[in-house]
Amino acid sequence: MSNRADNRAATPAADGMPGRPRGRAAGRTPNKWASLAILSLTQLVVVLDGTIVNVALPQAQFELDLSDSQRQWVVTAYALAFGALLLLGGRVADYWGRKRTYLVGMVGFGIASLLGGLAQTGELLILARGLQGAFAALLAPAALALLTVTFPYGKDRNTAFAVFGTIAGTGAAVGLVLGGVLTEFADWRWCLYINVVFVLIALVGGIRILAESKAAGDNKYDLAGAVTVTLGLGAVVYGFSLAEGGWGSADTIGFLALGAGLLVAFVVIESRVAQPLLPLRIVTDRVRGGAFLIQAVVGIVMIGSTLYLALHLQLVLGFQPLEAGLANLPLTLVIMVVAPIATKLLPAIGPRPLLVFGPLITAGGLVLLSGVTADGSYLTQVLPGLIVMGVGMAMVFVPIQNLALAGVEPHDAGAASATANSAVQIGGSVGLSVFTAVYVSVSAQAQSNGNPLVAMADGHSAVFIGAAIAMVVASIIAATMIRGDKSVLMPDHGEHAQPAL
Repeated sequence: MSNRADNRAATPAADGMPGRPRGRAAGRTPNKWASLAILSLTQLVVVLDGTIVNVALPQAQFELDLSDSQRQWVVTAYALAFGALLLLGGRVADYWGRKRTYLVGMVGFGIASLLGGLAQTGELLILARGLQGAFAALLAPAALALLTVTFPYGKDRNTAFAVFGTIAGTGAAVGLVLGGVLTEFADWRWCLYINVVFVLIALVGGIRILAESKAAGDNKYDLAGAVTVTLGLGAVVYGFSLAEGGWGSADTIGFLALGAGLLVAFVVIESRVAQPLLPLRIVTDRVRGGAFLIQAVVGIVMIGSTLYLALHLQLVLGFQPLEAGLANLPLTLVIMVVAPIATKLLPAIGPRPLLVFGPLITAGGLVLLSGVTADGSYLTQVLPGLIVMGVGMAMVFVPIQNLALAGVEPHDAGAASATANSAVQIGGSVGLSVFTAVYVSVSAQAQSNGNPLVAMADGHSAVFIGAAIAMVVASIIAATMIRGDKSVLMPDHGEHAQPAL
């Protein structure tokens, strides 16, 4: 490709006008690799905040006198607000301006993090976590949309999305390590205060480096769609959270039914409005829809299993916060080692083999983790599972973000990016609620032996088995829905070319 073509690919363009500078000073070409660094930092912050409090939860629970249900909601509030508002955040980014939305989201995220660090009650901490999720819902789709228009196609796009996807995958484990360090040597509140530092770095870099882009034309917000999808997703997640009291309870069934009804109404609305919040063409594509479903399963596993692994390490094996955080480091290291290998394989074999076998390998690692016992050891019962999981998850993380956005027009970049992120967060919220119900049920049955550590270990084992089953489902989805070779990720006919799916 010529230098001229490279410059054109690196320049975010308004819809239908490739190559023409929009929303930036004439003659100023943004450095796309510097943009990748800033946007990757953003992705790291958003993802690690889903897990950074996990290691700190036992300490926070004791200090703020949280119940077990409130403890779960410290994690769920973030994921739920994040996932439920992402579609709206994606459209705000498309219509209002992606850089502008990114900067506003970053400021709000920093303020919410500060509020959470200062919280003196469980209710205020949960509220702050919800606000973090709400501002992350502006931040994340804007960042991913900026990445999409900065790297519209070609080899550079594959590299950029591989970096971005790997950071997204390792962010959860990084959050556990960082949370352990901060909780051990400072205080659990620093797991929230640290975000202010990241926010300042990202703001300075974002203002100086990122170029503005937005969807062209007269755009209108789909308020009816925004209300129905937000309430629908919220009702579904809340219904699952009530399942720990019994799947057959009226409240559980009622909220799940309400959520399902609102989501059906959302689909009907989206099929009829002129400018939908989520254009159905984004999700009805077979390959892209499969990628979104796999991302939902990844969210279920990463958010749910990492929380219960952190609890097992501290509450059953007696690890200190720092030890618990470092104990997760092998997962991150293996992902970082395997990801470059998977990145080199991707252009040669395409995404399908990675997405079929990666989840199966991950499921194997989770089965190994399910062997945890109250009197077991980290080296024999935890470490092998983390290593195997790292190999499998790296194979998933490298292609999945790229595949979920392949062939998306710039006009829909924010909505597609939001859908990708929403799949992970809502999957994680639902998964965490289901895993909590499984844990409560299994551990309650095991309480009859009078040893609470055995009961907890049995509950954690059941959670890991459930996560393994979910990853097998992801492999089946990939085998049946992901089609096409490497051309799916490497269209070569210009910015708006549609890949051969």
